[in-house]
Amino acid sequence: MKKIFITGISTEVGKTVASAIVTEALEADYWKPIQAGELDDSDSHKIAKLISNKKTVIHKNSYTLKTPMSPHAAAEIDGVVIEVDKIVAPKTKNHLVIEGAGGLLVPLNNNDTVLDIIAPDYKVIVVSRHYLGSINHTLLTINYLQERGFNVSVIFSGEEHPTTESIILSKTGVKLIGRINEEPYFDKNVIKEYADLFRDNL
Repeated sequence: MKKIFITGISTEVGKTVASAIVTEALEADYWKPIQAGELDDSDSHKIAKLISNKKTVIHKNSYTLKTPMSPHAAAEIDGVVIEVDKIVAPKTKNHLVIEGAGGLLVPLNNNDTVLDIIAPDYKVIVVSRHYLGSINHTLLTINYLQERGFNVSVIFSGEEHPTTESIILSKTGVKLIGRINEEPYFDKNVIKEYADLFRDNL
């Protein structure tokens, strides 16, 4: 069974929508290890609203933090310390989609970052969205993962920028899973349409 870790080049690049599409495409389980803020409308809640298959199980966060900040800062406000060895993937016989928090080097505590909770056998999908500086952020993220031996692929999110996307693909050699356009809205039907498009590339 596949374990797929979804990370982004920054915040607000479309990780949760991408996670919903991949979860729906594989009818996989979903797990967000660390949720910081928006506890009444968390990423797990959003996934539940966006998928339509009946097989997915949404697993409990390892850490649920009240403040919408970097996990290490949110944890400090809550009076807790995030311990990486307590972030253990849920047991399942299904595929598992794991959604990270922010980017790859977002700190979890004084020593560890999001990268430290990505197990060696996870496949990693990087969600890239175009903005000034996004080529650099995308290449740094992908190269960092490749140097550590991860199987990396990419999903592009937002308005299409062919020159940006082509240079990223040519410089990294990663597989393109697909692109998520700037849709007016995302609901179960839109997610299912993308799931059908992406499935063969997963």
